[in-house]
Amino acid sequence: MARYLLSRNCMFRFTQRYKNSQRLRKCCGCSDFSRLNVMHDRQNQRFTITLDCDGAVSSAVLKYTIRHDQQVELMSTEVPQSHRGKGVAAQLAKAALDFVVEENLKARISCWYIRKYVDENPHLGYQAHIEDK
Repeated sequence: MARYLLSRNCMFRFTQRYKNSQRLRKCCGCSDFSRLNVMHDRQNQRFTITLDCDGAVSSAVLKYTIRHDQQVELMSTEVPQSHRGKGVAAQLAKAALDFVVEENLKARISCWYIRKYVDENPHLGYQAHIEDK
């Protein structure tokens, strides 16, 4: 497994605050989620971030396939509900797109989120490696 270390691991915990009888989640010591450890599993064709919430471990995953013509299809991102909207999927998308660029591959995007990430970050230069359907 290749390892994409974007910064330090971010650990999560539950706060003991209640609002309308709902438990709130907060990240301990990290105001943004741009410092996550993304693992690249080439054999299973996925990028994964392990999220530890007070001992309850879950994963965020970006799945892809590589066709015989060396074209990568970025298929889906899955982020646990409790971690959505915090930049976790963006870190997965960045790692996958960096992989496409580093390997000088072409990519097709099936996932709406990855398409949105590419469109919102034209300055990163990913568009040159994207093939539209």
